[in-house]
Amino acid sequence: MSIFSRIAAVFTGQREESRLQNVTYGESIQEAFGVKPGAAGMTVSATTAQRVSAVAACRQKIAGSISTLRLDILQINGDTEVKLPRDALWYLLNEAPHTQYTATSHWENKVSEQLLRGDGFTWIRRRMNGSIAEMFPLPWGSVQPWRMSDGSVRYYISLPEFGITTWLDPADILHFPGSGFDGLRSMSVIAYGAKNAIGNALAMDDYSGKFFANGAHPSMVIEAPAKMDSPQVTQLQESFARKYAGNENAHRLPLVLTQGLKAKEISLSADDAQLLEARKFQVVDIARAFGVPPHMIGETSGSSAVGAGYEQQARDFVMHTLRLHLKRLEQELNRKLFPRDTGKFVRFDLGDLIEGDSKAQAEYNRAALGGPGTGPGWMSVNEVRKSKGLPPAPDGDKLFVPVDPAKKASNENSPAT
Repeated sequence: MSIFSRIAAVFTGQREESRLQNVTYGESIQEAFGVKPGAAGMTVSATTAQRVSAVAACRQKIAGSISTLRLDILQINGDTEVKLPRDALWYLLNEAPHTQYTATSHWENKVSEQLLRGDGFTWIRRRMNGSIAEMFPLPWGSVQPWRMSDGSVRYYISLPEFGITTWLDPADILHFPGSGFDGLRSMSVIAYGAKNAIGNALAMDDYSGKFFANGAHPSMVIEAPAKMDSPQVTQLQESFARKYAGNENAHRLPLVLTQGLKAKEISLSADDAQLLEARKFQVVDIARAFGVPPHMIGETSGSSAVGAGYEQQARDFVMHTLRLHLKRLEQELNRKLFPRDTGKFVRFDLGDLIEGDSKAQAEYNRAALGGPGTGPGWMSVNEVRKSKGLPPAPDGDKLFVPVDPAKKASNENSPAT
C-alpha cells in the first residue's frame, strides 16, 4: 500500500490490513539498540553487562581510580614545566564542572561511558568573550556525531528535558573516544573484547539463579514400584513442585511418600561442577578484556597476589591500563581548552597511585634528598615536605651536593690566612 493510500485510509476510516512481517535489521542497528545477543543467546548491552559483577567491578576500578586524580594545569617555560596557580578553569576540572555535577562524578561518568559505550561527551559552554563558563556532561544517547558533505564533523545534541536541540562544532564539545575511533564513534570494551564473555556470564548467572530458586531441582528422582500413565506422572510432578520446590518451601514440610514411592537424590553432576569453574574463568576473561588484574576484582584463586607481586601488578595496572585512558582525556582537553601557542596543557597527577608502601616511599625520598652512599640530591627538603602537604622548613631549599674528600682535606690542611 502506497503512502497516499495509507493517508486516504486514515481520512476515510478504513482499516489498514497490511502489516510488516519478517523484518530484519542489520547488525549495526541491533548493536545500537542493544538487542543483538551474544554467543550464549543473552542480549549484551551497556545496561545488561553491568548485571555481571566482574564488569561492574572493572568499570569501578578504572573509572573510580581516574575520578580521584587531580588535574594540574602546567605551562612550558623554556625547558621546564611550571605548575600554574589554581584559577577558574582548574576549579571546573577539579571541583565542579557544572552546578549539578562534582568533578569526581563527571570524570567517573565519562570514563564509564568510554568503557561501556565507546564514547563520552561534554559540552563546553562559553561566555561571550570566549572564556569557559561551564562544562556540561552530556548523556551518551543525546549526542549524534555527523559527517558533513565537506568532510567535517558536527554534533547534533537533543536534550528534550532541558528544551535543548542544537548543533555543536567540534571546538565546543569534548569528545572522549575509546578504542577503534573512526572519527565519529568508538568501540566499547563490551563490543570488541568481552561481548561473548559477558554473554556467557549472564547465561551462567541466569542458570545458577534458576538452579537455586527451584530448591527441589531436577536432581531429585522419584521411583514408582509400578508403571504410571502420563496424567499420573504429571500430577505427581506438579504436586511435588507445589509443596517442595522454591526457596519458600525449602525445609518447610517433610517429604512423605506412599504407595511404594521412593525418593533418590542425584549428586551434583559433572556439568554443574564444571559450571563453577567456568564462572571463575569468565571473571578472568572479563578482567583481561578491561585490562584489570583479576585480583583487583576479587579473583585470587589462580595466583597469589600478595607482597611485592601485588604491588607490581598494581603499578602495571596504572602504567598499562590507566595511562591509556588518561592520555585520551588529556589530549582531548589540551586541544580544546588551550590555543596552541600558549604552551599550556593539563596532566593528571599520578603521585597517589604510583607511590609504593611507606618503606618504598621513605627509600625514594632518601635517594631524592641525596647523602652519603646515595650521591647528590635532586629534591630539596622543602620539595619533599610540599609533596606531603607539610609547610616549608628553614633553610630547606638547598640541594645536597657531596664534597670531594680530597678537596675537603686540602681545605682543612691549608694554613689560615
